[in-house]
Amino acid sequence: MSLLNALLARTFDLLLLPFRQLPPIVGLVVVSLATAILMLLIFKRTSNQTRLAAVKQQIHAAIFEIRLFNDDLRAIFRAQGEILRHNLTYLGLSLVPMLWMIVPFLLAIAQLQFHYGYSGLGVGQSVLLKVQVREGVALSGSASPDAVHASLTNPTVPAMLVAPGEIEVQTPAVWFPATREVIWRIAPRTAGQFELQVHAARETFTKTVQVSNQVVRRSPVRLDPAFLNQLLYPAEAPLPGDAVVTSISLAYPERDIPVLGFELHWMIVYFALSMIFAFALRKRFNVTL
Repeated sequence: MSLLNALLARTFDLLLLPFRQLPPIVGLVVVSLATAILMLLIFKRTSNQTRLAAVKQQIHAAIFEIRLFNDDLRAIFRAQGEILRHNLTYLGLSLVPMLWMIVPFLLAIAQLQFHYGYSGLGVGQSVLLKVQVREGVALSGSASPDAVHASLTNPTVPAMLVAPGEIEVQTPAVWFPATREVIWRIAPRTAGQFELQVHAARETFTKTVQVSNQVVRRSPVRLDPAFLNQLLYPAEAPLPGDAVVTSISLAYPERDIPVLGFELHWMIVYFALSMIFAFALRKRFNVTL
């Protein structure tokens, strides 16, 4: 799964590169158009188009029957029953292409979330960095002497943060034994992509920091390599399975997409545009939906 996520991450980084400095809606329009075309091609290849067309005609005939015999209750109820039966048939015929589409689209949505779901940090904007430590971990080992260090000298704190000069560490480490969390407050001094280092029990773990408003991949959390973690958080390589640190999280602000005066979650915009494009292009691709 890690290899697949790494490949997908690089692929999406490359595909979205031309839209990096443009408003997020621009890239979402292009991605939605590509999604709609892919949906149509999959639907056409994996569905029974002949039966789908016949079922749609039967539904239309039943609707026409209701309008034609609107003074005959028995005919209306019979036509409504036919509509329900044909709709169930339609759903059954659509199930196979939906199953073909669900896996690739889940993987794509997971990648898109980390490009469009979060805003980058601003220069001087404070944010919390949280490190979850496994039970029974002792104080971390020494850190690199050429980095900027920030930690408490209290031996009960099991981790130490090492930040580059472009990242200001505003508070010493705060250790919460009940939740096994070490927390720092940091703030970037300049724009760019940086790497933090967390030292715990003589092991070193890294965490990326994106300080930019561009559409780039942002990783709010780095977790252990459980399958669900890798499926939902593919933006960064997972932590080692037996590591003393089980998660490193950075609280990026969530991003909404402005559309016609409304602030909408990117996924709403993405699905709405994909459906609009799919229905607009279905005849061009000769697909019955």
